[in-house]
Parts: sequence; C-alpha cells; structure tokens
Amino acid sequence: MNKRLAALALTLLAFGVYSTFIVVQHGYFGFLELALAEPWGGQMFLDLVIALSLFIAWMVRDARSRGMTPWPFIVVTLALGSIGALLYLVAREVRQPRAALAI
Repeated sequence: MNKRLAALALTLLAFGVYSTFIVVQHGYFGFLELALAEPWGGQMFLDLVIALSLFIAWMVRDARSRGMTPWPFIVVTLALGSIGALLYLVAREVRQPRAALAI
C-alpha cells in the first residue's frame, strides 16, 4: 500500500467513524438545524455544497478518463458528503496507484 492510499484510507476511516457518531447523536438531518439557526452555519453549508459540486464535476471527467463509472460515487457524495469524495479518491488510487492526482 502506498503512502497516498494509506493517508486517504485513514482519513476516510477516521472521518467516517466521526460522521457516524454525529449522525447517531443528532440524526441525519441534524446539520440543517445549525445551518438554519446561525449565519456561519448557513455559510459553511453553502461552502460545502459549492466544494462538493466542484468535486463532482471534476470526478465525472476524471472517472471517465480512467474508464471508471462515476455514478455510485456521485450518489454517495450527494448522500454522505465528503465521505463519497474520499471514497472515490481511495477507489481511484486502488485502481491506478501510480497515477498522479491531477486536479
């Protein structure tokens, strides 16, 4: 396992565990309470939507250029946010470990 794959997998695992804990504590839509209650919460939510939209646009092109199907990762990203993006990066690295991360 190369260093990039190890770092991505560890990040995915740690963030996945943390996200699961938060969802269990506050529910799947708990973030909406914060986003609607505080201006900073709303700004952070919009920032995440913009960042993930840009990631999805890049991911579609990147996946197609590598012969990968982007749709499962798009669905997971829309449902679970950054977990889907991290999962794509892990799958991408597993499939072609020597490929440079060209964003």
